[in-house]
Amino acid sequence: MNEAVKAAVEAEEIGEVPIGACIVSETGELLAKAGNRTIIDTDPTAHAEILALREAAKVIGNYRLVNATVYSTVEPCAMCAGALVNARVKRLVYGTKDERFGAVETLFRICDSEHLNHRIELITGILEIECRSLMQNFFRKKREIQKSKKIIANQT
Repeated sequence: MNEAVKAAVEAEEIGEVPIGACIVSETGELLAKAGNRTIIDTDPTAHAEILALREAAKVIGNYRLVNATVYSTVEPCAMCAGALVNARVKRLVYGTKDERFGAVETLFRICDSEHLNHRIELITGILEIECRSLMQNFFRKKREIQKSKKIIANQT
């Protein structure tokens, strides 16, 4: 999870929403690590989990990551949760829930739905405070910047 947090911090440093993900093989080898890149890549699918899945699949030469564990700082959205199921990931570990878009437990149960042909083992709340703080601080700063811009605009 520490690698995912590092990726989230790196994403924030380039102006992205601070979400990070990494994928580890069953032997503990780090297969991939990524942070969000939707803005930089002008790609709505460039979420940390998707980027890490793409990289890990290339590393092992297979789109199925059957025995892999995915670590994500934030509960994955519907797109990412669906991709995790399609990749046949064994385990998902995430830090904090996403009250607005979380599709693993909060809004939907995509990763362990009895309606799908694959279920992912879930472990939640790992480094939860740190992961939540990254998100809260990022959006607090964005709101402060917007507020400052409005004040400046009103003064001119």
